[in-house]
Amino acid sequence: MALTADSVLTRAGLGPFQKKLLAVFGLVWAADAMQVLAVGFTAGAIAKTFGLTVPQALQTGTGFFLGMFIGASLFGRLADRFGRRTVLLFTVAVDALFGLLSAFAPSFWALVAFRFMTGLAVGGTLPVDYAMMAEFLPPERRGRWLVILEGFWAVGTVAVALAAWWAAANAIADPWRYIFALTALPAIIGLGLRFWVPESPLYLLKTGRSAEAAAVMNRVLTGNGKAPLAPGETLSLPARPQGGSIFTGPLARRTLLMLAIWFLVSLSYYGVFTWMPGKLAAGDFGFVKGFGFLVVVALAQIPGYALAAFGVEAWGRKPTLTAFLILSALGCLLFTVANSALLVGGSLLIMSFALLGCWGALYAFTPELYPTHLRATGMGTAGSMARLGGLLAPSALAGLASQNFAMAVALFSALLALAGFLSFFIDAETRQTALD
Repeated sequence: MALTADSVLTRAGLGPFQKKLLAVFGLVWAADAMQVLAVGFTAGAIAKTFGLTVPQALQTGTGFFLGMFIGASLFGRLADRFGRRTVLLFTVAVDALFGLLSAFAPSFWALVAFRFMTGLAVGGTLPVDYAMMAEFLPPERRGRWLVILEGFWAVGTVAVALAAWWAAANAIADPWRYIFALTALPAIIGLGLRFWVPESPLYLLKTGRSAEAAAVMNRVLTGNGKAPLAPGETLSLPARPQGGSIFTGPLARRTLLMLAIWFLVSLSYYGVFTWMPGKLAAGDFGFVKGFGFLVVVALAQIPGYALAAFGVEAWGRKPTLTAFLILSALGCLLFTVANSALLVGGSLLIMSFALLGCWGALYAFTPELYPTHLRATGMGTAGSMARLGGLLAPSALAGLASQNFAMAVALFSALLALAGFLSFFIDAETRQTALD
């Protein structure tokens, strides 16, 4: 009797196996968030160490996001060709190595090179993580669990904000070195844990390794306290053409729309969180200042993820994404017209809450739009567009953000509103849809 992977995953349910998987992926996901957000938290200290301006110091961020841009596309394709597990082990190892070397950089340009290599690895880890996690989850709870995984981003954000706050409060010399050492630690731990994670059963089926796929599925079943596959039960993928591209046929429209949305959200998110730490540290907004308030802003991400996790299952992927995009645009708009520290603080909390809800919905929605043989490629390409936005945020927007930050945030509001408009034209809703 031939069974699909999703039917077996539904039989296995959600249990200890997925919880362990979530913990392993979540640890490295938090580490990646720390690496990404460290760009904004370390720029001022790096500038002081090497005698640079803050825009010059943000070249570390440009190098990091350039690496992420290349890594997301490159490793997504490699994961579809050579397997999710192999790529993840490699990228996490590179992440840990160059993340740690960043803390000991002897010169500014050595630091830029180390951050580029770290970004290359992080860019490869993020989309493949999601593709792989999705392939171990039953369809009826897949969206919620993918948002929960994305929620570990908030854990990493809080951790790096606390580290920056501690360093500032204790007047630590070269605090960026301590922050980069801290960001590398979860990746070092996560590398060892990654050896426990098996290869994706859907990838194994796609490459004709059905016996190995059955062995992995039995591991999931027994790990959740269920009986293994019976002797007569076999695994198979639903009949579907294995060729094509994410830019051809019915996938082309949704791909182009999703890539545009990923880019617009990324440019706005990194535009806000690359420049905001420095603005708050300078005390530009009255009592809403310092790294301490950024911890509060980071904590506001957690309820954003929680609502997104509820929404993708209760309302659907597309409505949840659209709602958070509109709310993000309104939060940015409120910031531009705020005439008191209280309104500034409120707008920042709304932006943090809503933008991270956008990410949660995007990461739940995107991998479900593609078949197995194109899933990591689709996520990798989306990740590349996100990294392009991150690449432009500290560089192309440097003049506008440094001279008139409110005007930059007004631009982000318009971009997020455009993303919300584009989301109406996505021709799919994947809630409870089986993967193939």
